Amino acid sequence: MTRWLEQQAAVRERRGLRRSPETRSPETRSPETRSPENRSPESRAAGGAVVDLASNDYLGLASDPRLAEAACEAIRRWGTGATSSRLVAGTTGLHLELEEELARFTGMEAGLVFSSGYLANLGVVTALGGPGTLIVADEHCHASLIDGFRLARSRVATFAHNNVDDAARLLSGRGLAGNGEPRALIAVESIYSVWGDAAPLASLLELAVEHDAMLLIDEAHSLGVSGAAGQDGHGRFDGHAEFEGHGAVAGTALAGHPNVVLTATLSKALGSQGGAVLGSALLREHLLNRARSFIFDTALAPAAAAAALAALRVIAAEPWRPAAVRGNAAKLAAGLRTAANGSFEAAGAVQSVPLPDAETALRASRAARDAGIRVGCFRPPSVPDGVSRLRLTARATLTPDEIDYACATLRGILEETP
Repeated sequence: MTRWLEQQAAVRERRGLRRSPETRSPETRSPETRSPENRSPESRAAGGAVVDLASNDYLGLASDPRLAEAACEAIRRWGTGATSSRLVAGTTGLHLELEEELARFTGMEAGLVFSSGYLANLGVVTALGGPGTLIVADEHCHASLIDGFRLARSRVATFAHNNVDDAARLLSGRGLAGNGEPRALIAVESIYSVWGDAAPLASLLELAVEHDAMLLIDEAHSLGVSGAAGQDGHGRFDGHAEFEGHGAVAGTALAGHPNVVLTATLSKALGSQGGAVLGSALLREHLLNRARSFIFDTALAPAAAAAALAALRVIAAEPWRPAAVRGNAAKLAAGLRTAANGSFEAAGAVQSVPLPDAETALRASRAARDAGIRVGCFRPPSVPDGVSRLRLTARATLTPDEIDYACATLRGILEETP
């Protein structure tokens, strides 16, 4: 086994697929101290990223003092840990309050909080899956959904990315003799984590109703970012003040629909940790009794629950934050449109820059880091289409100077990339 591990390490090194944790510095709240002009080339070369285009802290709430104070108060009242699973002695008033507020925020009837978004996806897929359930999934679904499919013991069929007709074809074959699949689950992401494009949710709901299927929508990258009222049939979003930051479903015909179930993470735009499943009260009851990643896991820490609650209230009070994310994403797209064949259209915070191979993507990300810009470097097996790329994420707190500096620097790096 040791020799095999050595061989695997050598293969990863040779293919440019070796990974290591990226260490970040404590967040500074002063735009002046973040400015590239105030950091020396030596400090940037030493790994001190000035412009963060890699994290998922879309709204800048992970270091917000209001969330920190809410978390500290929860620790003082409830302790540092939940102490047990939710069904034994781990449920606090904070968990129930968070579930109710998340449901109201997204327009769903009920919610159930998990210890992570990954576990939320595992829990709902395995609880709804099993023999007799056909899972029809977009080919770009996140790894947490894919792992849920594998554990569900269902037949899984993937459709071409965002291709509703292809999904319909797969669902139409469910009634063929010998399949024995009276139930069906359609799995998609509202905004995809790698490409950054949006799913055609309205058309997918029509398909789910036609085939009596459940439509599972992963809102990880849209909760806190999108304002969905005015979503057109192609998945593009026009913000509406009432639903600003409430995700892709709130304010549309999908909200509260019996054929719709949402999953979400609390660790991206909400600046905390944890995950949730949102749907009908009947679904919540089912998950309480069938979702193994809920039943057998220690409950979400009270501090994380309190911070997520505080984040929801900040978003409601400060709708400029999600609007700023999308505005800054548009500025990044405009500033980089001449690179990477102009493929910068995106529905939310994520911008994707395809590159020829893993080694090229790694070199470009290191060059950006040396220049004081942190970007994501996505390589197989992290990318569903096998295409290595840089992934840039916009944040509400980016300054115009930071965006201009990042765009100019990245254009230079990409122009030198074969």
